[in-house]
Amino acid sequence: MPLDHYVTLGRSGLRVSPFALGAMTFGTDPGSSGCDVDEAEKILSTYLEHGGNFIDTANFYANGHSEKILGDYFAARPGRRQRVVLASKFFGNMYPGDPNGGGAGRASIIAQLHESLRRLNTDYLDLYWMHNWDRHTPIEETMRALDDLVAAGKIRYIGFSNTPAWVTAQAQTMALLRAWSPIIALQVEYSLLARTVEGELAPLALDQGMALTPWSPLKNGFLSGKYRRGAMVADSERIAYIDGPTDEEFDVIEAVRAVAEDLDTTSAAVSLAWLRARRGTVVPIIGARRLEHLTDNLAGLDIALSPEQLRALDEVSEPVLDYPAPMHGAPQAMLQFAGTTVDGVESTVYPPLLASDVRY
Repeated sequence: MPLDHYVTLGRSGLRVSPFALGAMTFGTDPGSSGCDVDEAEKILSTYLEHGGNFIDTANFYANGHSEKILGDYFAARPGRRQRVVLASKFFGNMYPGDPNGGGAGRASIIAQLHESLRRLNTDYLDLYWMHNWDRHTPIEETMRALDDLVAAGKIRYIGFSNTPAWVTAQAQTMALLRAWSPIIALQVEYSLLARTVEGELAPLALDQGMALTPWSPLKNGFLSGKYRRGAMVADSERIAYIDGPTDEEFDVIEAVRAVAEDLDTTSAAVSLAWLRARRGTVVPIIGARRLEHLTDNLAGLDIALSPEQLRALDEVSEPVLDYPAPMHGAPQAMLQFAGTTVDGVESTVYPPLLASDVRY
């Protein structure tokens, strides 16, 4: 499946590649661990040449250098900008001492967008993400400001990232009732080693027709295939504050490696194929500091996991979800279906009913 087999992003007419290219790794500014301009442009060109069209960045990635790299690249190639889906994010404050330099208030959203458009050398964004929840700003202010920007032609679509499900649901309901622009996608941490999104956000996205665009689909490289239990990984570019995999994570890593060996492919490809097989529209964001990282990840488009392989990976990586998720599934079916099968869900009889047929 090549990158030019596009999917619609949520309940919208926006067509995007099955993998987005994340530009967080573009730029070598202090505090970042990305690649230089030449390598970033090679990665961009290769992604686009393979039919990719969905590029994701944020205002504060590499202190704005990521956006500048993208802006310079497309400015030097007239006509290319209009053929890509360019997404950026607001929230991060890049101005020390200015409390209105970031967040999700009306004034700060407009100011952040103005700066992003300047760095990106464009007059509009195809998708604008709220990077995080601003608990100090009413959500109706944020949604109205974003709708105004859509009406003004400055942005085309709206997405949320790293935001609680209850806030997202409130914002979406408000948008639908007031005929404002709705949320079409959620950018979330999601991988075989990070599945807690399945408690609230993934079901919300499925119910509302929102796409999921997972960030860190290889969990900081843990699912790349280079990690072995009991062995050190030499990677001078690793982020210092990230510890190595736990024993439980190595159980998942080894299960992924076993599937990869059966399919004669890489662990990264298997991990990405597993994400693409989840319910709904799931468009992983693949990042790359080197060109070979991109080409390795693109192999995930050519992998089709069998039901048995998917089941094995599901079981070894099964997450522990917060309440009330443990009350759903089998316990819920047992309580309401009384030993019958409904919509393909089988149930047993709730134990007290086995003792007597008495009803009070």
